[in-house]
Amino acid sequence: MIIDKADVIVTSPDRNFVTLKITTSDGVTGLGDATLNGRELAVVAYLTEHVVPLLIGRDPARIEDTWQFLYRSAYWRRGPVTMAAIAAVDVALWDVKAKVAGLPLYQLLGGASRTGLLTYGHASGKDLPELFDSVRDHQEQGYKAIRVQTGVPGLRSIYGIASNATFDANSGVRYDHEPAQRGALPAEEDWDTRSYLRHVPTVFEAVRNEFGPEIPLLHDGHHRMTPIQAARLGKSLEPYDLFWLEDVTPAENPEALRLVRQHTTTPLAIGEIFNTVWDYQQIIREQLIDYVRSAVTHTGGITHLKKVLDYASQYQIKSGMHGPTDISPVGMAAAMHLGLAIHNFGIQEYMKHGARTDEVFRQSFTFVDGMLHPGEQPGIGVELDERAAAAYPYAQAYLPYNRLADGTVHDW
Repeated sequence: MIIDKADVIVTSPDRNFVTLKITTSDGVTGLGDATLNGRELAVVAYLTEHVVPLLIGRDPARIEDTWQFLYRSAYWRRGPVTMAAIAAVDVALWDVKAKVAGLPLYQLLGGASRTGLLTYGHASGKDLPELFDSVRDHQEQGYKAIRVQTGVPGLRSIYGIASNATFDANSGVRYDHEPAQRGALPAEEDWDTRSYLRHVPTVFEAVRNEFGPEIPLLHDGHHRMTPIQAARLGKSLEPYDLFWLEDVTPAENPEALRLVRQHTTTPLAIGEIFNTVWDYQQIIREQLIDYVRSAVTHTGGITHLKKVLDYASQYQIKSGMHGPTDISPVGMAAAMHLGLAIHNFGIQEYMKHGARTDEVFRQSFTFVDGMLHPGEQPGIGVELDERAAAAYPYAQAYLPYNRLADGTVHDW
């Protein structure tokens, strides 16, 4: 059996997705997610022009060898485009291997270490009443853990608030929780860190008073703070017992987490923009984080992210794999299989895709009582309806960006 064909399929049912479909000479197919939010076509070109020609005729069973070949033969290593492309190949090959074995993928990764995956959803609101309604809605959907994102008085439109329906930059509309807005230009949002630092602790105090001490609460700082600001936020949130505080400083400066650690015991999660184990090497070794936030889709696939998590397990650091709507159902399925198998699973982010996405990607996973399970279908448990996918062509879209009150561009 050899790889006979590899197709790159772009579809935009509720947002843009890039999928690699590998077909073997025996007719077995495997899917991999290569979506890179706001830069999808860069990965399409990387796959189509550089990677696919290298796959034809290769043995699909040689997953580790293929990974090393694609990573090392390019010379220009790492980076989100390269690693998303490699991840797509890797997951597609695991999908093929599991289908040939007649087993769900997690069985090839060592079998299940748990009966299901604890998940968290995204509650948000411009003000407390709207936020409380969102928390209750997520509880009614079954979520047992909830991320809390809040509007800040005086700021028009900021990250993570689903009800920010439109932007001034162009005529696009934010759909579901997806911040990437369709249109010719990225939307401009506003930001003020001091206002945010004053406001957020009052929100968590109100949420705890309303919903009690038991519910696991999470919060995403989204790389917008300096180290000392992040330390202040972590310390001020300690009374509210967060499950984690995410992405408190720009991830390009991992040493900043040393200062944050010195000042707070609030658990820290980081890594959704990391791409390799080398991005994590220092912060895992120095135990500067508690949760690894990478997605299978952006971290070289199952083969590489499992190595990251095995390394993290030596330091009692757990997984918290990235799972927003720009990770396709293919990428989500891969995360579920990996999370079910590893010992140091922590929690899985899960944002529900829209009905059109579920029409294009037929899935076998279950979400019951706040727990995800990938199902028992051989492979990763996702099949692509190419006819449905063709009905939704690519649409240009960008993630927003921030400006401060004086016009300075700031981390979004």
